[in-house]
Amino acid sequence: MTNRNVVYENLKLSNQEFYAEFRVSFDKFLDSGWFILGKSVEQFEQNFAAFNQSPHCVGVASGLDALTLSLRALDLPKGSEVIVPANTYIATILSVLENGLIPVLVEPEIESYNINPDLIEKKITTKTKAILVVHLYGKSCRMDKITDLCQAHNLALIEDCAQSHGAKYKEKLTGTFGIGAFSFYPTKNLGALGDAGAITTSDENLAQKFRMLRNYGESKKYKNDLVGMNSRLDEIQAGFLDIKLKSLDKITTHKKNLAELYFKGLNDKFILPRIHNDEDDVFHIFAIRHPKRDELKEYLMERGIQTSIHYPIPPYKQKILKDYFEGQHFPLSDEIHDTILSLPISYANTCEDIEYVIEEINKF
Repeated sequence: MTNRNVVYENLKLSNQEFYAEFRVSFDKFLDSGWFILGKSVEQFEQNFAAFNQSPHCVGVASGLDALTLSLRALDLPKGSEVIVPANTYIATILSVLENGLIPVLVEPEIESYNINPDLIEKKITTKTKAILVVHLYGKSCRMDKITDLCQAHNLALIEDCAQSHGAKYKEKLTGTFGIGAFSFYPTKNLGALGDAGAITTSDENLAQKFRMLRNYGESKKYKNDLVGMNSRLDEIQAGFLDIKLKSLDKITTHKKNLAELYFKGLNDKFILPRIHNDEDDVFHIFAIRHPKRDELKEYLMERGIQTSIHYPIPPYKQKILKDYFEGQHFPLSDEIHDTILSLPISYANTCEDIEYVIEEINKF
């Protein structure tokens, strides 16, 4: 075989160019003596709000917390239904359950892997109170029809933007159609050096509510007005994120360039992500499909090429969720989960890496 090794993700290498600035930021953090909800969090919130063209950004501890608090702030009646895509990562559904709400699954579009707007309306009932879309893999959902449905049925709109930092639909950024819930897990296009998340909103009252909810429901110290939680973006992570935010466009451009190599080089044996003029994809993940996915994955591993599967098990088939969706079937989601494979497209990957992947995968 070959001695060449193409890793799927090398976080050390991805972050190496920021090390000098990270060390300066860490020393500043340490010398400040202020470790929770300080100036670094405030600065990152302001800068990420500006980047995302949102009036308000509230830093929280993780992407899951961003989703959970987004729903909690809406004060929906217990047992209300929330529409979510059937093929999302389980965190999306856990945020619904955490608030005593009922997730209602809708099949995705097979070409984009995002929720199919044309299938949503038939799932809306008198109990439906919100639509929680997921901009999966870095591609925006078709938001015009979804926002129309929300207006027509008086539904709240939450966007799971965990994988879509900087992605756009018709030139409008994800996270600006409704409440935006972001993850900064280390592998994201904008990744922290630990867990971190944020919520964006255009509603000043909601923003204030998010700030209270993330900090025990406090309106001011020791005055608790809401049932909150401890979900504060760490001061140290905010400093690191603010450094990387300045390079996010550069990171995204690199990933788009790698994606372009795949689009030009992969042959027609593989089903590639949809390209559409309305969708400005940031390619957090480059997911292809093939009926012999598991054989393909093993074949590539033998040639030194690491891949990943996002995600191998549909949420409705997970042990913890089976009772919620008993008797329901989602064949399109099943097909996606059975055939999808994520190819290397990290900030640490080079064009030479991707050209080698293309050369070897086309021989399969």
